[in-house]
Amino acid sequence: MRCWTGTKRWIGARARHHHRAIHSLRAKLTLVNVCVLTLGIVAATAVSLMGMRHFLLDRVDTELMGSRTALQRTGFTQKEIETISAISELAAQFGKTGAGGLPRSDTIMVAVDANREPISFAGIAPTERQRELAAAVDDPAALANSPGPRDVSVAGDPCRTVATSLGDGTVVVLATDTGSVHSSMKKALKLDLAFGTVLLALLALLTMLGAKHRLRPLEDMVETASAIAEGDLTRRVPAGRDPVTEIEQLRTALNSMLHQVESAFETREHSAAQLRRFVADASHELRTPLSAIRGYLQLYDKGMLREPAERARALARMTAEADRMGRLVEELLTLARLDQQPQLRVCTVDLSRLVRDAADDLRAQQPQRPLAVSANGAMIVQGDESGLRQVVGNLLANVRAHTPADAPLRVELEREDGGGHGPGAVRLRVADEGPGMTPEDADRIFDRFFRAGGEGSGPAGSGLGMAIVQAVVASHAGEVTVRTAPGDGLAVTVTLPAAARTVKT
Repeated sequence: MRCWTGTKRWIGARARHHHRAIHSLRAKLTLVNVCVLTLGIVAATAVSLMGMRHFLLDRVDTELMGSRTALQRTGFTQKEIETISAISELAAQFGKTGAGGLPRSDTIMVAVDANREPISFAGIAPTERQRELAAAVDDPAALANSPGPRDVSVAGDPCRTVATSLGDGTVVVLATDTGSVHSSMKKALKLDLAFGTVLLALLALLTMLGAKHRLRPLEDMVETASAIAEGDLTRRVPAGRDPVTEIEQLRTALNSMLHQVESAFETREHSAAQLRRFVADASHELRTPLSAIRGYLQLYDKGMLREPAERARALARMTAEADRMGRLVEELLTLARLDQQPQLRVCTVDLSRLVRDAADDLRAQQPQRPLAVSANGAMIVQGDESGLRQVVGNLLANVRAHTPADAPLRVELEREDGGGHGPGAVRLRVADEGPGMTPEDADRIFDRFFRAGGEGSGPAGSGLGMAIVQAVVASHAGEVTVRTAPGDGLAVTVTLPAAARTVKT
């Protein structure tokens, strides 16, 4: 049973291979070229043979018609007739049965009477060959009146024959053996067939080799697709040495598609990794206040908080943790809404006013921090005021949480000229002189729940502030960039499209 199963698999594999071989593009191209050349060879051979036959038979017919005309118009003397008869008899003696194997003459002449019987001519009896010619002609009189030669078979040999009537009514039949013509045509046909066969074999070989070379890029595409199907997304179709325009266009399009597929796969993997990290971080951030609240509730339930001061402190801690959890939930909801690209409540917003308000709040919280605000005039933008206020507040809160309280801070707001192509842009730059960040931390500054180490006196925060900044700025078609280095502080630049007018104050 196992042997039969293996045999069936082998037969199936061979059948599939044979099926692919028959239906392969190279085989089809070779078959088409061979068929086309075969038709061309057949047509050329037929035309050449017909032309050759026409030329050779035309020469025979010309000779016969010349002899016929001579007999009709000039006539022969007795001596000439005797000479012709002697030549015919001599030809008959050295014919097929003649001694010495000498070739007989291709031309035969015989005189026939009204009963179509061969008669003596100039006193010479007709030979066997002449009798065969007379027997082959059914109606000598009709042949004499025919405008041209006819084909007859004399003892199995093909001949062209004409006839003419003499003055006494005797019909003289003239015939020329055309066996040599047919023999030459057969030799030419064999030569054409042999040459055509060699030419077809050479064409098939050259077509297979040429198709293999030209279709090599398609095989490379198959290999690349197979490698990608096995998991190697970095594979690309290599360029050929002698690229064909259509195949090169296909290669370029396929490589572009593969690049997009790889980018989409990497984006999906990155998004999935971010989602997993986000869920883990969110669970951790929410678990911390919940654990604190649960712990104080258990202490209270077991009666371990007996003093009023202890109960008040526990209540304050639970309230603080609940507020922290509430802020975390609000920030998560904010990010979720921004991810869904909500409809913004767009209005005219004076960004300089938002900057001054946030600066006043920071001075109230950290009066000892050196703070310099540069906002000359009103900077008008079109956007959602609450979102932009959150951007400015989060930027300053990030400085408050992650830099020392005495680290200087500069907030600059300026308008960038559009160069005649529109109202330009408004640039907000928040730069501190704190400890700065490493390049690795700077690359992740906009990741959710990411917190870099700092020396700030404020709360560590949830790690969602800069992620909210980036999301809000992106929803306003703006851009946010970061410049930092260890010991050089952190500079965050927000660029927003400006409104069509700027109001001076």
